[in-house]
Amino acid sequence: MSARIIDVRGRKVAVAESGRGGPPLVYLHGFADVHGIAADLTPFHQRLARHARVIAPAHPGCNGSDELASASIDDVVFHYLEVFDAADLPCFDLVGHCVGGWIAAEIAVRHPERVARLTLVGACGLFVPGAPIGDVFMHAQPERGTDLSSLRALLFADPNGATAKRWFPDGRGDLDEEVRRYQMLRFGSFMGFRPPYFYRRELRERLYRASMPSLVIWGGQDRMVPPAHGTAYSDGLSDARHFAVIDGAGHAVHLEQPERVADLIAHFHDQHPDEHAGAQLESTARA
Repeated sequence: MSARIIDVRGRKVAVAESGRGGPPLVYLHGFADVHGIAADLTPFHQRLARHARVIAPAHPGCNGSDELASASIDDVVFHYLEVFDAADLPCFDLVGHCVGGWIAAEIAVRHPERVARLTLVGACGLFVPGAPIGDVFMHAQPERGTDLSSLRALLFADPNGATAKRWFPDGRGDLDEEVRRYQMLRFGSFMGFRPPYFYRRELRERLYRASMPSLVIWGGQDRMVPPAHGTAYSDGLSDARHFAVIDGAGHAVHLEQPERVADLIAHFHDQHPDEHAGAQLESTARA
């Protein structure tokens, strides 16, 4: 993995990258994720980097990126458009988890010409009647000052398993990781601190504009963003090729089953080649 800071109109944006070959794949993170808690790319990202050049920017205010003066979903989408311009990414594959999936979906419906293939993993962003998104802010407060079991239960299928306790231990954990968790919660509060959390009602009606091939992946035991949201995304996107529900995994499905999730994305890309890249190669050959 390499890490760098890029300048985006005077703002610092921290970027983690891995993989030298393959098309560019932009990854937008969630709470239980790189930048949201981990300093480095996780095994999921490392496996994905076998097939693509993974580019993972940290959201504003997270893990070395400067905060925005304001951070509504509109502000964040426009921020990322400027990040893509600064990184010379006119067209790319886009993968997002949780809040990062919401941002990815908003980008895809507004600028479908920039997204070659879209993958949403446990994405927030939609209003689904009867299936509210969980209150991560409430559960992030330790019970009795040290117990994070309710937060682990929100994010993981097995809240007492080794993976859940590695990233969200009871008591005082690694100080740097705790700072990143706080920064991600702060960023999330700018975007979605109004119950019910993390959605824009209009997005569901705009999903048809995302015309690129799309893959939707969900943990079967996701208690933060119920699987009904995955069904809504799959039904609403114009070219959703597959909706994969992974049993035995929760919201942090890519931490619990990293190989399975990365391989699903790689297979999806193999089955649906980047039409933008093909057109560019054809144009170059004619010239």
